[in-house]
Amino acid sequence: MMALVLFLTFVLLVFLGVPIAFSLGMSALLYLVVMDIPLNVIPQKMYVGIDSFTLLCIPGFVLAGNLMNVGGITNRIIQFANSVIGFIRGGLGLATVGSSMVFAGISGTALAETASLGSVLIPAMKKEKYDAGFASALVASASTIGPIIPPSLPMIIVGTLTGISVGKMFVAGIVPGILIGILLMIVVYVISVKRGYPKGERQPLSVIAKSFFNAFWAIMMTVVILYGILGGFFTPTEASVMAVLYAIVVGKFIYRELRFRDLPKIFVSSMISSAGIMILVGLANLFGWILVSEQIPQLIAETILDISTNKFVVLLLINLFLLFVGLFMETIAALVILFPVLLPVALEIGVDPVQFGVMVVLNLVIGLVTPPVGVCLFVAAGIGKVSLGRAARALLPFLAVELIVLFLVAYVPGVTLYLPQLIE
Repeated sequence: MMALVLFLTFVLLVFLGVPIAFSLGMSALLYLVVMDIPLNVIPQKMYVGIDSFTLLCIPGFVLAGNLMNVGGITNRIIQFANSVIGFIRGGLGLATVGSSMVFAGISGTALAETASLGSVLIPAMKKEKYDAGFASALVASASTIGPIIPPSLPMIIVGTLTGISVGKMFVAGIVPGILIGILLMIVVYVISVKRGYPKGERQPLSVIAKSFFNAFWAIMMTVVILYGILGGFFTPTEASVMAVLYAIVVGKFIYRELRFRDLPKIFVSSMISSAGIMILVGLANLFGWILVSEQIPQLIAETILDISTNKFVVLLLINLFLLFVGLFMETIAALVILFPVLLPVALEIGVDPVQFGVMVVLNLVIGLVTPPVGVCLFVAAGIGKVSLGRAARALLPFLAVELIVLFLVAYVPGVTLYLPQLIE
């Protein structure tokens, strides 16, 4: 009974517009008060939730992304992508997807990608007579590549929760991320041909080479992070520190756009973002502890397995459940609460934990572009100065692409496991 009260309180607060972290905390507080549980449980469980060496890499990667963005990397990525594929019909839309794929190796978060790339590309597409809803939906959809291609903050959370190798999770996300990018480009091209969107001029090899050299250091950041982790040179946390040092050197001494007087503002902004994530993780851990004490994980697992023990049916049910959760809950909060609940079910039916981790992350990342809590779509629509409804309608073909890749990840293990098996 109290579990139902806990859940209904949380859902009500979310619908009232209370931030997810505070919705989790307030509903948990109500439960503790009604059940007469000492309130010192709150700081204890929050501390347990964030007391992880691996989680220390979150501030590092957030700071590295902000440093690279201020250091002039965003425009260079866009210029490179546009020089390579801008001559094709709908070239600027294609360049948007290409830029997102490169930027994914820097930010690791969809929202940062939406804000950074969207602020440049959405106005540019509108200027080229692209539909504003199309431009906003495209940027929001392409931004979901960020948490799939490494480094990925949600995958770091998964590794922290379960002990799954973060390095393997990173590698497992490469193929799905590239698949999303390629399929999005195909959809953009088809729509652009149908609507007659413009194309740019074919650039000579000298211009392409120059733009590649300008973006080279951004691309190398992902290479350095992956090679360092997979080669055993440093842990994900140490990789985040290396990424910060790398970003400072590139932004200050190579691109020369990062100024030392910019650093305090960047540090403060990164601290605020990181603190928000940590508070969310801590309160989600408290919420999750209550769910465990009410035996909700066992109930969910038993309910799913009572419906069917067939692997394909169980995966379908989990996917539908997570897609529904993604409509209302923030990605990291949902991961902290639900991943430990659902992983035993996946293991019971013989699903590899790395494959399952990528599937869950991709599921919940899709929620970032689906109303009512689709924050990336909200941000993109705001930049494009278009209604959320119009952006949501334009989103449908891009959403279909992501669902196709999601079910490939769920039902074709090689999509996620082929690369990790090569490095074993």
